[in-house]
Amino acid sequence: MSISTIANKLTAWLETKLVETESRCFIVGLSGGVDSAVVVGLCQRVRPQDTYGIIMPCHSNANDAKHANMVAEKFNIPIKEVVLDSVFDLLVSKLTAEQYQDNITNLVFANIKPRLRMTTLYFYASKYKGLVVGTSNRAEITVGFYTKHGDGACDLQPIANLLKGQVFELAAYLGVPQPIIDKKPSASLWPGHDDEQEMGITYQELDHYILTGDGEPRVKDKVGKLHRKSEHKRHLPPEPPDFQ
Repeated sequence: MSISTIANKLTAWLETKLVETESRCFIVGLSGGVDSAVVVGLCQRVRPQDTYGIIMPCHSNANDAKHANMVAEKFNIPIKEVVLDSVFDLLVSKLTAEQYQDNITNLVFANIKPRLRMTTLYFYASKYKGLVVGTSNRAEITVGFYTKHGDGACDLQPIANLLKGQVFELAAYLGVPQPIIDKKPSASLWPGHDDEQEMGITYQELDHYILTGDGEPRVKDKVGKLHRKSEHKRHLPPEPPDFQ
């Protein structure tokens, strides 16, 4: 299937979901990365005046907000910036006597950031009667590379069936600014964070394995372990049988 056909089918699907839910707009967390840029580009094709980008720095690299603004300008969408640094700091101080600066790469701390962003996105979705549109792709979902009840929490996942390579193709087709396409993929959970370093495999290796089932033993082993470990993220909470 051509990339233009994929774009058209996803645009039509988004339109259908907006109508089905009687929602008024799309709410997208703009991270400055390629995935959220593609999602904004798709949503803007459906509702040019009713796609809202929310930029939510939280002890983030300044380039992230710069790139997020670049995407918003490219697709001509309204944005709201909500700086979460002080909210994060206050919550951490209420939770523990440990210092964030001593735990920057600790996921126990880092995962607070996407969960604060989720709360922010749903505030605006409720206020404007919109849908929170997720930005996870097939590669990330396969290995659970997202935060449960954080960036994994949304109403729609339009790129959930696209491999990372397809996301880059779609980005080029939609006209996502080149600096966003060229930057290394990162969830920006801490300074210098690198998706592929954290996963232990490259997106190219992950895409190839998902598509073909083939890969080096270390890739198969890594994907298998990550998939099993993250199984709980891809399902609703388990419920006991009805004993009545």
